[in-house]
Amino acid sequence: MAAKIYTNKDASLVPLKKKTLAVIGFGSQGHAHALNLKDSGMNVVIGLYKKSKSREVAKKLGFEVMDTAEAVKAADVIFVATPDTVIASVYEKDIAPNLTKGKTLLFSHGFAVHFNLIQLPEDIDVILVAPKGPGHTVRSQFVDGKGVPGLIAIHQDASGKAKAKALAWARGIGCTRAGVFETNFREETVTDLFGEQTVLCGGASALVKAGFEVLVEAGYQPEMAYFECLHELKLIVDLMNESGLAGMRFSISETAEWGDVSVGPKIIDASVKKRMAKQLKDIESGKFAKDWVKEYENGYPRFNQIRKDEAAHQIEKVGEKLRSTMSWIKQKKLKKGASQASYVSSSK
Repeated sequence: MAAKIYTNKDASLVPLKKKTLAVIGFGSQGHAHALNLKDSGMNVVIGLYKKSKSREVAKKLGFEVMDTAEAVKAADVIFVATPDTVIASVYEKDIAPNLTKGKTLLFSHGFAVHFNLIQLPEDIDVILVAPKGPGHTVRSQFVDGKGVPGLIAIHQDASGKAKAKALAWARGIGCTRAGVFETNFREETVTDLFGEQTVLCGGASALVKAGFEVLVEAGYQPEMAYFECLHELKLIVDLMNESGLAGMRFSISETAEWGDVSVGPKIIDASVKKRMAKQLKDIESGKFAKDWVKEYENGYPRFNQIRKDEAAHQIEKVGEKLRSTMSWIKQKKLKKGASQASYVSSSK
């Protein structure tokens, strides 16, 4: 049976009308949700810690900005839009003491809830609304009268109206314009982490770097290796995105297609799938989450060293030089020590 796709006709904004919606955090997803909901006629306040640099940004965009605890007190629906690793501390300090019966807690990723990093009272609704796109795309598509697809999930339904609220939020940020699918916190969390680690980020970046190294170590110019192993990847991914694997194969040369179907399975073989399955088990068991939280609590020693080492890789130096010759590519500078959220937000 095909999954139901919820669209505007299935979602009403009424469950959020005359409610106060608090967005805690103003990074990639936070700013997009807040702006879209505001443009949808909702009453939105922003909750931030006292010294947050985002306070002035939010104020200039017309939002009332409060300390996190005060925003939670004032709100009927609280969207926790902080990084996964800090949710537990923010929740314990500012959110949990101010949750009262009937409030709704909303997440865009199920990490903290699914892995029990926070303890939830039973008399509140706990829901998830997850756009399948970065915050700047959620915002730009909304402004263009469109939307990105999204997911909703219900973890607790104390009011009996949790799903209606989730759909209302999804409509308010534009997701029901494209289509919304229902899932659960476990499925959203596990599949999201698995995709990031083994394919989208971890898998793709490791494959690109390995291909680059093989060519350079064999004596080929690093510039040629960069073009063939990194630069042209976007062309192929765009074709996949537009029309799937079959559409990509239809659009490339027969030589490239034969190389794809005859050589690809030798590179990404059964041993790779076996390691992917092992990583899936580590995600499902909570091992990855525990290790990641421990890394954060210890001050990111391994993470910071890996970041430093990766930034010094030859592919980065070659890429920076070559991209400077490509006027059609918008150059994006990462600030030292910047989080993903601040990078994405600043590069809009």
